[in-house]
Amino acid sequence: MSNAPVDTGRRRFLTWSTTAVGGVGAAFAAVPFIASWNPSAKAKAAGAPVEVDVSKVEPGQLIRVEWRGKPVWIVRRPQEVLDALPKHDDQLRDPASEQPQQPGYAQNGYRSIKPELFVAVGLCTHLGCSPTYLPDTFGEQVQGVSSGFFCPCHGSKFDMAGRVFQSVPAPLNLVIPPYYYVNDATILVGADKEGA
Repeated sequence: MSNAPVDTGRRRFLTWSTTAVGGVGAAFAAVPFIASWNPSAKAKAAGAPVEVDVSKVEPGQLIRVEWRGKPVWIVRRPQEVLDALPKHDDQLRDPASEQPQQPGYAQNGYRSIKPELFVAVGLCTHLGCSPTYLPDTFGEQVQGVSSGFFCPCHGSKFDMAGRVFQSVPAPLNLVIPPYYYVNDATILVGADKEGA
């Protein structure tokens, strides 16, 4: 060992320089690691709102789109179906849609923004099965109700507003996703107008 005096200024400079270079290196190493926590482009696209052209949907017709990996139904309800909705309120579990299964703007007798177009997540609220749309033969499931949705897995029944009938396994009405009308022919499923 040398008996030369210790240069504390040089030692302090080397300590600070090494610390600074190490900090910058750690920051560069952390950036890709932290970026890997962000969702992928595919995951972002899966949760993105879906634009749907509803101009060609005929009365009584159901079309399906996918939003967040779930089926979303869009049905153009004929006027006679709309007129019949309040006639079976006494057979429903939640006829006034008091449970929070829909946005505030769809908490009405039709459970929709415009009465003729019904938009709902097509999954039974019992175990997540996808009910069958019965536009003409639902009367075989519920007497006096001509059209609705029937879940053959466990027997849950929903009317044309997605409201669940009493004495079936499903505890709640069908979920109404957030949506709004971009124009008369197009809706955007997955976003509220205020949030857009």
